[in-house]
Amino acid sequence: MSATRTAPVRLLFSALLSVALATGLFAMSATRSAPRASAMVTALTGDHAVAWARSRRGSPYRYGATGPHRFDCSGLTRWVYGHLGKSLPHSSSEQAQRVVRISRSNARRGDLVFFYDYGGVYHVGIWAGHGYIWHAPFPGTRVRRQHLWTSHVFFGRVR
Repeated sequence: MSATRTAPVRLLFSALLSVALATGLFAMSATRSAPRASAMVTALTGDHAVAWARSRRGSPYRYGATGPHRFDCSGLTRWVYGHLGKSLPHSSSEQAQRVVRISRSNARRGDLVFFYDYGGVYHVGIWAGHGYIWHAPFPGTRVRRQHLWTSHVFFGRVR
């Protein structure tokens, strides 16, 4: 082939390659950041989570209960986030696997607080801010706001 016949082919190939690369880069950037950012719970949604938890104040603890009038710890968090369009499993340890871990310094109202010991995660509450959580503590108690009493916790943001 002569140089004059291959020039249009090279030009076409270069143009197609540029379009393909640009499309690929755009698609990768959109799938990396947009779904994660839009799927995260916002500060406003976190405030709504705290309001829903507060609305259950005084509801009695019952093992395995998911509301609306009786709760265990993960039943309360599941019920609250269900009202916000988020689906959580009914187990504190399973919920811990479904959140994005964050530092306490980055925690905001509505984030989940997971309590752990050597056996793993055993309790979950909703961060109310200023050192307080909303939770359903244990049999014989009621849903309440309580000061965080231990440092054996980690924080997670619902996706």
